[in-house]
Amino acid sequence: MTTHKLIIGNCMSMEEIQDESVHLMVTSPPYFNAPFDYKGLFKNYEQYLGVLNKVAREVFRVLRDGRIAVLNIDDMLVNSEKFPIVADATKIFQNAGFRYRDRIIWKKPDGYLRISRRSGVLLQNPYPMYFYPDNLLESIIIFQKGKFNYHSIPKEIREASKIDIKEFSDNKWYMTLWEMVNVLPGSPLEKEIAAFPEELPYRIIKLFSYVGETVLDPFVGSGTTMKVARALGRNSIGVEIKKSLIPIIKKKLGFEGQLNLNNQEDTFEVIIREGVKYGCIG
Repeated sequence: MTTHKLIIGNCMSMEEIQDESVHLMVTSPPYFNAPFDYKGLFKNYEQYLGVLNKVAREVFRVLRDGRIAVLNIDDMLVNSEKFPIVADATKIFQNAGFRYRDRIIWKKPDGYLRISRRSGVLLQNPYPMYFYPDNLLESIIIFQKGKFNYHSIPKEIREASKIDIKEFSDNKWYMTLWEMVNVLPGSPLEKEIAAFPEELPYRIIKLFSYVGETVLDPFVGSGTTMKVARALGRNSIGVEIKKSLIPIIKKKLGFEGQLNLNNQEDTFEVIIREGVKYGCIG
């Protein structure tokens, strides 16, 4: 049996989550004022970094000692200015108390982009200093809180959580370059949401958590992390500021329209920040 809790509120404060009660955090924060996704969402870059700072400190509080926090994030080009988000986010999480552990590059399919107006400048002006590359990459940065006690996990849980070595090898999880197909435009449950593909939290949850543990996504969006956590036998907590996404998340997790509460093994609960529980399913 797994439990899944959706908190409708701002993740800069996660008072509903107890200290050191989470085993893994994986999330993709909003892209800073991305022209096609979040244009004008933040007043300025300093405000964006302020949000990341508060979230990092809350994640450090709720995460158990030795455990992992993962950010899917990348530098952003806004109005012809490039913002060094990966470097700044790394320093923010270090200042919150985390140890910087690794960086993985997510490579999207080559056909995802065509020559754009930015990179096409060189075609119009084939001379030095006119080069501006298009980006097919995003960063997956991995942090750790303290040191993990490998002897703290019972043998039966270790065996139940064993990683498939063939899957690990065939899909080249061992590399710092992961080739994954992004969520394509027009996906019905990701409309107007910059969601990451299920493969991303799938790998992270498999590699950094055990069956029955709790996975947190403080920018849960359409609920991809929660869906994958449930499929892998983990509990999940998602925090999302948009109340309108409740039915999308319920549908994605497979809880839509379930009325017979006595026959469900897994439970789903929505807590709206005012403290009212909504749509509890169990």
